[in-house]
Amino acid sequence: METRTIPSRASADQEGPGDRPAEGPDEVTGRLADQLLGLSRRLHRAQRRLMEPLGVTPAQARLLRALAHCAEPPRMADLAQRLEVVPRAVTTLVDALEAGDLVRRVPDPDNRRVIRIELRDEGSRVLRELRQARRTAAAELLAPLDDGQRAALTALLAALDDEEPHAGR
Repeated sequence: METRTIPSRASADQEGPGDRPAEGPDEVTGRLADQLLGLSRRLHRAQRRLMEPLGVTPAQARLLRALAHCAEPPRMADLAQRLEVVPRAVTTLVDALEAGDLVRRVPDPDNRRVIRIELRDEGSRVLRELRQARRTAAAELLAPLDDGQRAALTALLAALDDEEPHAGR
């Protein structure tokens, strides 16, 4: 009977970087994708934890942020398009935010059949707290990095943030 020795996990963990075969571009890309997704999930979990005391869901927070970026109060249909959701989803979100006195429905001055959504003072206050919660969540995630590493990460992410496709990428 032949006996084979199976390397233990401990010995595999002791290998140095030079002992492993080089990763190809597909493996590196896959690993980066996994890392980015994992970090995104960690950031979202931290944001949800910090948003919970405000009584606002992530979807409601997204609608509040969309409202804050509008030059004038948008129509519900405009919000649905901007958020890439069906209009009924916006109605449900606006109902909840209106019940919390964060937004209000206002008639369009030029077309009485159109209703626009306006951010109320309380909504602006909550939005400021949401922004602080996002910053706090990001600070927690980035805490292990020094200033130089943060600057380098910012530059790398800025290069990826460009939505225009480039030849050779």
